[in-house]
Amino acid sequence: MRAGNMAINSAGMSDGKVKKDATNKEIINMSDAAGYLDRFVGDVSKKSATKQILIGAGSGWATGYITMKVGKMAAIAVGGGIILLQMANQQGIISIDWNKVQKKVDKVTDKVEEAVTGQGPSWADKAERFVDRKLNQAEDVLNKRTKKAKKWYTNLIGDETGCKVNDLHIFLCAFAAGVAIGVGTA
Repeated sequence: MRAGNMAINSAGMSDGKVKKDATNKEIINMSDAAGYLDRFVGDVSKKSATKQILIGAGSGWATGYITMKVGKMAAIAVGGGIILLQMANQQGIISIDWNKVQKKVDKVTDKVEEAVTGQGPSWADKAERFVDRKLNQAEDVLNKRTKKAKKWYTNLIGDETGCKVNDLHIFLCAFAAGVAIGVGTA
């Protein structure tokens, strides 16, 4: 053997042999744990009904508890990620092409529907999604323009509760009165 290919440890064994021994010890330890579990639980069908109920309830509780903890962590991670992405989008740090996202979601939805029902979505379903998306876009545009119009109107009139007389109103009334007097005297 070449000395460069394999290092020899102080006991005279190669690194590969040491790793193999460590792996074997782990397997033995796991089989010991399985042996303990087997001795503790054993063949449940041969136990009394009370022990079967206790073992079933205990293992069910443990499974449910672990599932809830893992589920909460997963929900927090996914929800927090979505919230962070939305905040970054609103701050202008990132830009999300929602049309592209929606198209990808539609493709996945179509594949899932085809896998579940055995047939893809009908043209009516696709047309409904398309029209619904376009209506949502039109509604967003109208809402933005409505906000602009309300802001302009509020700046002109005063506030949303009603008219407040300001310098612009006095000027406009005086201007209209001056035009009327000028037209009347001409």
